Amino acid sequence: VQLQASGGGLVQAGGSLRLSCAASGSIFSIDVMGWYRQAPGKERELVAAITGGGSTNYADSVKGRFTISRDNAKNTVYLQMNSLKPEDTAVYYCNAEDSDYARWGADYGMDYWGKGTQVTVSS
Repeated sequence: VQLQASGGGLVQAGGSLRLSCAASGSIFSIDVMGWYRQAPGKERELVAAITGGGSTNYADSVKGRFTISRDNAKNTVYLQMNSLKPEDTAVYYCNAEDSDYARWGADYGMDYWGKGTQVTVSS
């Protein structure tokens, strides 16, 4: 599975950006898709995730501001980011998990990562 992310950039605080991530390859196995981010000096953290059935999960810090969505026909996941804050500045990574990974973890399944895309929010 290959993941191609796009849509990062520089935006002022209060602005919006939309990230996209297109999956290709053996996509039939993919269940959960999501976005993680890593700021300088910090650990990578989950931002939002969505299952094949449409269930979503968000980090508390982005609830009400970010929306994750998924187009299964296009094998693409989106992250609409509104009301951006300087603390949202990070490299954002697309992630995909097969169903075994989603249920049982790394010992039983696979997850995949795209190259990161930089999001910078100026104050």
